[in-house]
Amino acid sequence: MCTLVLAWQVFADAPVVVAANRDEAADRPSSPPARREGPPAVVAPRDDRAGGTWIGYNEAGLFAGLSNRWGDAVRGGERSRGLLVEDVLSARSADAAAQSVEAAVADAEYAGFNLVLADKDAAVLMEWDGRLAVTEFDPGVHVVMNAGFDDQFRTVSRRPDAAAAQAESAHRLRDALRPRPAEVATEWLARAGRLLGDHDYGVCVHGDGYGTQSSSLIRLGADGSTEYHFADGPPCVTPFEPVRVGDIEGQS
Repeated sequence: MCTLVLAWQVFADAPVVVAANRDEAADRPSSPPARREGPPAVVAPRDDRAGGTWIGYNEAGLFAGLSNRWGDAVRGGERSRGLLVEDVLSARSADAAAQSVEAAVADAEYAGFNLVLADKDAAVLMEWDGRLAVTEFDPGVHVVMNAGFDDQFRTVSRRPDAAAAQAESAHRLRDALRPRPAEVATEWLARAGRLLGDHDYGVCVHGDGYGTQSSSLIRLGADGSTEYHFADGPPCVTPFEPVRVGDIEGQS
């Protein structure tokens, strides 16, 4: 996943609201979101090649979403980053999940990543490139991409033009997704879904054998209800469909 938009503590009815595109090789197999029994129970898609997932939430109200992290150093990883996401979704809070990441990167080697963890009480971005940096998000709308987040984007010498384009896209997307007066989470998500597929914002990617393969819209309600809509293909041409997985799914 290469674009993740988090609205944290923005809406009274839903403290965690996420819109995200996953960019990946077209031939990398995956399975759509499904329920996995816990405890805690988890709803997430699956990477069928390396295992694990890139995005999901659990019945404790914890969200986790991961993207590749671009940097000047080329880092390998003996362990799949998707397995790390699967691991953190066994936690019951964002704080506990963050602690587990700190332990994980000390125990195994991972390629660079940006990992967003959020629940009703906390939201953090964990950036790993051989060194772990942790940013605690304030309430508001945040945009995370491969080269940075919000207004903090790095100059990446191996991909200078792409990194600069991401910074511009993040700025425009964040500005466009500022909540409107009296807007509720479901209305914001509908707008976010449209923008994730709008090529004017540069986050629905099409390339030779690579591009945006899926998109997720997730709402974790203050009352414990949840909602997940998933586009199993690029959102510019693929409709979002509700993910129905039982009680954890709440209002979907």
